[in-house]
Amino acid sequence: MRFLATKELGRLCKWLRILGYDCEYFTEDNLVSLTIKSLQEDRVILTRNVRLSERAGFKVVHIKHDLVKEQLKQVLNELKLKIGEEGMFTRCVICNLSLEDVKKEEAEDKVPPFVYKMHDDFVRCPKCGRVYWHGTHWGNVREYINGIYR
Repeated sequence: MRFLATKELGRLCKWLRILGYDCEYFTEDNLVSLTIKSLQEDRVILTRNVRLSERAGFKVVHIKHDLVKEQLKQVLNELKLKIGEEGMFTRCVICNLSLEDVKKEEAEDKVPPFVYKMHDDFVRCPKCGRVYWHGTHWGNVREYINGIYR
């Protein structure tokens, strides 16, 4: 499932990317462009805009909560999405592109020395070049997600 998050849902967009979902961040104020993009790219619109969520002809989820944890819970429950570790951290949280494996040597000057020494597997965004690794953030994300279902 692919998403299109409106400008007031940037943190929700980031969390969906962390979980491996393709989520574009739409910052324009043009609802026509938003609608067209969602139809052309077969994306579910995530919005706080009540009027937009009442329109017919395309899939919209009206996000009811202010807190990102509750927003994420709503999306996961309403759309019956599953969270799998195989999908986590497979997309760039900045660019939304799928991450690519990178040789350890290529990551050396892009990560802190301690991280380089302690890790062997790295992935990189093909657009922005940001490098990611399997660090403590994995446990933090698991804990955050588990908190959603308590």
